[in-house]
Amino acid sequence: MARRREQVLDAGIQVLGSEGARRLTYQAVDAAAGVPSGTASNYFRNRTALIGGIVDHLQELERRDWEAFGAAAAPADAGELATAVGRFLRYATGPERARTAARFALYLESTSRPELRPALTCGREAVVGWGAEWLRRFGSSAPQRHCGILLDYMDGVVVRQLAFPDEDFDPVPGIRELLSGLLDRSPQDRTAYGESHRTG
Repeated sequence: MARRREQVLDAGIQVLGSEGARRLTYQAVDAAAGVPSGTASNYFRNRTALIGGIVDHLQELERRDWEAFGAAAAPADAGELATAVGRFLRYATGPERARTAARFALYLESTSRPELRPALTCGREAVVGWGAEWLRRFGSSAPQRHCGILLDYMDGVVVRQLAFPDEDFDPVPGIRELLSGLLDRSPQDRTAYGESHRTG
């Protein structure tokens, strides 16, 4: 039973990510899962329950991915972190493209259903924990804030790649440049740098 429910949720993510929220119906999910008609409705009494189940399942899948990323990355410096993050983004927009698109579709859904927001954002907290620790080691003066900036940049890069696929997609140079700007100087150093250029 648990396996069949997971099969339905995997199919729901595929439908949501490949066809959008408007096409997320019991019939579409049953067809994508290859299960008898009525299976999805047996597990989820209405569309709200189905979307809630998809959100929870998506968070669990992404938690596993981020834990694997955190365990495997172990970057020694900012350059290695940029390379690891770039590899992850290519995975998220390649093999897991539908899942990533489903997450952004749910973000849009949360604009009219704010009750989805806590579950959709809880995974980010764990990512900030790993990323902030790495950035602190690499010289960040504000690790959590800088990690938030990095994650926002990553989301923007991913959305563009989903909307306008580039066969030569390589996010690493941009990530390196962003990290360089965040890590090379402390806020005090950047202020002094700006003042010297204004008076120079």
